[in-house]
Amino acid sequence: MKGYWIAKVNVLHPDKQKMYAELASKAVQKYNGKFLVRGGSQVIAEGKEYERNVVVEYSSFDNAKKAYNSKEYQEAKKLLGEDKDRLFAIVEGYE
Repeated sequence: MKGYWIAKVNVLHPDKQKMYAELASKAVQKYNGKFLVRGGSQVIAEGKEYERNVVVEYSSFDNAKKAYNSKEYQEAKKLLGEDKDRLFAIVEGYE
C-alpha cells in the first residue's frame, strides 16, 4: 500500500517556512516521495480554513513513516519550533 503525508498549514513565519520547505524536500527526495499537492487554489467546503495544503505520495506506508522520522525531516521540523499552526498526518493508501 502506498503511503501519504497530508498537511494543512497556516504559515506564521514565512522565513522559517521557506527554510523548512527546502530541508523537508530533501527527506521527500531521499525516500522517493512525489508531491501531488503543494499549495495551489482551494475551496473550503467544510471545517477550518488553512492557507496551504500539501500531499506527498510514497511507494509504501513504511517509506512515508521513514521519511517523517528521518534526520533530514526532523531537522526541517525543528526550524518551525512549537509556534506553528498545522495538521500533519501520515496515511496508508486505500489500494
